[in-house]
Amino acid sequence: MKLMEERVRRDGLIENGDVLKVGTFLNQTIDVPFICECAEEFYRLFGNEGVTKILTIEASGIGLACLTAVPFGVPVLFAKKSRSSNMAGGVYTAPVYSFTHGTQHEIMVPDTMLGPGDRVLLIDDFLAKGEALHGLLTLCEKAGASVVGAGIFIEKQYQGGGDEIRAMGIRVESLAKIKSMSVEDGVEFC
Repeated sequence: MKLMEERVRRDGLIENGDVLKVGTFLNQTIDVPFICECAEEFYRLFGNEGVTKILTIEASGIGLACLTAVPFGVPVLFAKKSRSSNMAGGVYTAPVYSFTHGTQHEIMVPDTMLGPGDRVLLIDDFLAKGEALHGLLTLCEKAGASVVGAGIFIEKQYQGGGDEIRAMGIRVESLAKIKSMSVEDGVEFC
């Protein structure tokens, strides 16, 4: 989607340590009209897949998943990174390492909210090494839910996570695929 590439070029900020900051439109401040255009693109790509639920991980993915769910007309379920007092009963869990935060989380969803009848579209802001998607796929597998694919706003293709997930037979559609990036050279898209 050229629109996302143009937005990253215009408003993204590359920092040392392989960091792309997109907080002015994607994950700190959410440019709602722009994200709604992205949601329509995900609907164009996955609208015929019988999606019954959108699944993401807290926190950055929640707003994006909610706006993506609108054209699909389905609910959003998000995996929590810690068990809260209002999460009673059984849960499906999966380990996820966050390279951004340098921490390991045990993500979870209640076992009553995800099951064999669900056709799930995974949504996330970034795909780099694939840790978050692996965790979400594990939750779906434990629940017996079918995964129709993953919608990614920005993929760091050079880090290999997308290729690994695709090799598992999962359809991954990314709105922007970064081939390389550096502070000196900027960003190059696939």
